[in-house]
Amino acid sequence: MLSFGIIIFAVNKAIDYYSFITIEKQMMEKADLSELSFREVLAQHRSSSGEPQTKEIVRLALEKLKASGKEVRIYDSSKQLKGLAVDGIIINDGKPYIFEKNIEKALSGSYAYTVTDEHLLYFATPIQNQFYENAYVYEFVEDISYFYAIMDQIRYILFVGAGGFIVLITLSSLWIARNTTKPIKLLLGAAQSFSRQEFRRVHLNRKDELGMLADGLDSMGRQLHDYIQYQKQFVSNVSHELKTPLAAIRGFSQYLVEGENENKELQKIYAHLLQESDRLTRLINELLLLSRFDKAGSDELEVEKTEMNELIQQVALNMEAKANDKGIKIMVIKTEGDPASEGLTRVYANVNPMLMSHAIANLMDNAIKYSGSHSQIEVEMEHTPSEVIIRIRDEGIGIAGDELERVQERFYRAKNASTANGSGLGLSICKEIVERFNGYIDTESELGKGTTVTIVLPRA
Repeated sequence: MLSFGIIIFAVNKAIDYYSFITIEKQMMEKADLSELSFREVLAQHRSSSGEPQTKEIVRLALEKLKASGKEVRIYDSSKQLKGLAVDGIIINDGKPYIFEKNIEKALSGSYAYTVTDEHLLYFATPIQNQFYENAYVYEFVEDISYFYAIMDQIRYILFVGAGGFIVLITLSSLWIARNTTKPIKLLLGAAQSFSRQEFRRVHLNRKDELGMLADGLDSMGRQLHDYIQYQKQFVSNVSHELKTPLAAIRGFSQYLVEGENENKELQKIYAHLLQESDRLTRLINELLLLSRFDKAGSDELEVEKTEMNELIQQVALNMEAKANDKGIKIMVIKTEGDPASEGLTRVYANVNPMLMSHAIANLMDNAIKYSGSHSQIEVEMEHTPSEVIIRIRDEGIGIAGDELERVQERFYRAKNASTANGSGLGLSICKEIVERFNGYIDTESELGKGTTVTIVLPRA
């Protein structure tokens, strides 16, 4: 507000300044013409001295110049008023108010003027005699009220125009912003949806660059959607086709292992074949599970209100045997209830118990695989009024910081993951499961110190 007031003040000053330059120029031109008329009178009555002659010169000059202003005054070199005419009538013995500084400045050889509060302009100019001496001062008075009225009209028109211009610019800016940012937001939202593999049509009814960009994005989305669907269908089909021959290979491998009792080398080879068959079976089962997620909508999964404390403890109990084989201890940190309740606080989430158990077991299995002997795995659950938070913390090999964002991608394995067998699908399956129940997974890790995987689910 203060800055706007300063702008108004500056504009007013600028209008006054440039307007007075114009009116000053007009007054100077008028004074020059009056000076020529006065000098004509002097030329006709040249005399070295004599008051009667001076009075005659003043009288003749007034007769000639009396109509040149609202008032006309003539002063001599001693600043004495020698002649006065008001509204074209010569006044004898008049005593008007005199601006002495105007007269002094004019006698020094310069133009001088003063503007009163009544909008009267007193303009004085020197008149030289034949010796180029400033012998007289000619002063005329102009009523410049009309000038101030014009200036007020100019200010009004200027400020109304400026206000209208500001309103127009504001409305234009809002219109341009809306018509520019809205399609940009639409394109940005489409790009973000594509990054989540949620493909939808993108169309803008425009012929400019934004319309061309929307068409290109729409074409890219359709191609990506078709490619991903083809890829998923291919993986599903291959997994189904491999399941039967792989079951036969595993069966023959099991038969060979159990039937070979003499040749230890052959028995070792058959055992390795059986182990690899089991690994391929797990991989195919994981691929089929992912295929199920790709094809099924969230409504097709059976969801029920599940008590999460019990589910976590049951999964930990099932994983104990595998952990004990490596000398690893699984420690479940219980969420205790208040003294009035018995046992654990009951915390619920809307999930599919079998799938949620599979996700938590998968994370525990990873913690066991990538942890050293005689280490510890902590499983902890917290809750807020709106969320259930499950943390699985190990003391294993950890994951490099630049790989954390990719470990949830399908088939991606960290550079140091070769210490254990895996397909690179475990964490991505967990992510798919948790997201189907409107949750998310977060991973924190440090090389050589361990990994913490956090599951966050909405509380039922």
